[in-house]
Amino acid sequence: MSNLFTPFTLKSITLRNRIAVPPMCQYSAVDGLTNDWHQAHYASIARGGPGLVIVEATAVAPEGRISPGCLGLWNDAQAAGLARIAASIKAGGAVAGIQLAHAGRKASANKPWEGDDHIPAGDVRGWDIIAPSALAYGKHLPKVPQAMSLEDIARVKADFAAAAQRALDAGFEWLELHFAHGYLAQSFFSVAANQRQDAYGGNLQNRSRFILETLAAVRAVWPEHLPLTARFGVVEFDGRDEQTLKEAITLTKAMREGGLDLLNVSVGFSTPDANIPWGSAFLAPYAERVRREAGLPVASSWGIDDPHVAERVVADGQMDLVMVGRAFLANPHYAYHAALALKKERPSWTLPAPYAHWLERYQR
Repeated sequence: MSNLFTPFTLKSITLRNRIAVPPMCQYSAVDGLTNDWHQAHYASIARGGPGLVIVEATAVAPEGRISPGCLGLWNDAQAAGLARIAASIKAGGAVAGIQLAHAGRKASANKPWEGDDHIPAGDVRGWDIIAPSALAYGKHLPKVPQAMSLEDIARVKADFAAAAQRALDAGFEWLELHFAHGYLAQSFFSVAANQRQDAYGGNLQNRSRFILETLAAVRAVWPEHLPLTARFGVVEFDGRDEQTLKEAITLTKAMREGGLDLLNVSVGFSTPDANIPWGSAFLAPYAERVRREAGLPVASSWGIDDPHVAERVVADGQMDLVMVGRAFLANPHYAYHAALALKKERPSWTLPAPYAHWLERYQR
């Protein structure tokens, strides 16, 4: 029996298999609002057989968007559109998740296919950006952010909580907080991005404070019976990998004690000078170590598209879920073809009945 196609239960939610589609920004929104593109995109992927579909990074405030094309959840009109997305994911047989995010110093950027760089000063499409410290990311993102005041920090934490409540009201049953990829929360944790001298900077306890307080603010409004998860960069590949990993595991333990149910293990992406060893399931050993030492279920992505690799990392206990993204863009019925590759009995029934019926009939 395939391990990849066994159910996974977290809190009151059971996924039909261990395949999850991670957040993949579509950069197709206007004023943070969903449209026909998002509706068709998410419905198609959900019908393709994953257990979980997580809606792309959704900004908790206007200045938290990566680009002008990013989704938002800071008002009720945005929530109404996302409610339709959640319903379409559920109709496809998957659990509907959403990732809440604030891009910090990486915000106000052009879409990737339009440069992936900061929008120039004076361009009306851009906006002022904020971060823990007035330090630019560098290279293609040279804009210097405004260092956040304590009032700014309190407001953003409240923005996360308000967006979480809207996500709940919209029908999402799985919440992921974006604490990774050099965005705002990761920047507080990163020694490369955080040079504060107050209670939010310096030692590990202080650099962890924003993440833990944001988690607490969301935990206060998100129901205990529904999964509360986070994506977090546990390694930077910047020469201090073991130290960063140890600190990340310490913080993950604190997040677990604060109510986190699962960690989506990723890279920090806090510096443009990282030397990332891209390859098949290259984060699997890091995920396994977090799982073992922090005592928390884990997921991860990057190089797990091959069904045999996905099967192995689940079977070996390195991950509880595999995050498969680009493979679903190339083939929205990835789960069906993974089932074929793993010789799962009646693989066609990874799909909805209107598809499965004809595929099964044809195979006979």
